[in-house]
Amino acid sequence: MTEMAARLKGAFASRVVLTDEDFRELSGLFREWCGIRMPPAKRSLLEGRLRKRLAVLGLTSYSRYREYLLTPGGQREEMAHAIDAITTNKTDFFREAKHFDFLVEEALPKVMCLDAAGSRRRINAWSAGCSTGEEPYTLAMVLGEHAEKVPGFSFGILATDVSTRALEIARRGVYDVERVKPVPFELRRKYLMRSRDRGRDLVRIVPELRSRIQFHRLNFMDGTFNLAEPMHVVFFRNVLIYFDRATQERVVRNICHHLIPGGYLFTGHSETLHGLDLPLVWTAATAYRRI
Repeated sequence: MTEMAARLKGAFASRVVLTDEDFRELSGLFREWCGIRMPPAKRSLLEGRLRKRLAVLGLTSYSRYREYLLTPGGQREEMAHAIDAITTNKTDFFREAKHFDFLVEEALPKVMCLDAAGSRRRINAWSAGCSTGEEPYTLAMVLGEHAEKVPGFSFGILATDVSTRALEIARRGVYDVERVKPVPFELRRKYLMRSRDRGRDLVRIVPELRSRIQFHRLNFMDGTFNLAEPMHVVFFRNVLIYFDRATQERVVRNICHHLIPGGYLFTGHSETLHGLDLPLVWTAATAYRRI
């Protein structure tokens, strides 16, 4: 496609309007596929983010885009792009830092007393909804520091997300210098490498830390998650806010199937599990233990 043709296509797509029916049908599809609810207040967000996909595909209306998504080819080739477009990947290193303090000071000592963990002294942690990787890398730093203080302690981290674009960024482990400012100075020196090109303000997570994490795509709407190992700690933060209450309960219950009795689940500071029928007990602010 020539540059002029691309501009004309983009200009045409910018004039396409999302109708009431389009919004209803598309928001229903995304709710079914990945659990994300799109209330009327999110209409302009959905319209803006999907407009780029219309331009890429050369489609002349949102209804045609919806029809394409429902075809076998659309579900195979476009669904991942659509989900990438509508998901919000907002996260930070050491976000809600008190969780990591609680993990080291309270949760790990209790988990290590459990037979399953104590016999092998290995902890499996899961960053469920890992976005662009800041959370699992923070977990790896915290657990790595703990391992240096506790002989025989080891860990593995599973990091999952529904967004293929976010996972690509997470796997690379390359971030702007501004992004890593929340990382304590000593940990920056230890776990981050500066770009060889000094003209670029980029850092990369050291290979030893990257090797501790397995990144996989996972859709919480899938019936089973097929995790290879049971988890001792799950960070499921700032994901529940995108689901309705029924979906929240179903997803967290599925997560609990992979959390060992006595293991810990952390949610975001603005999220609550109050009123949901789950095998969890509250232990601290947005921290729960599997019963």
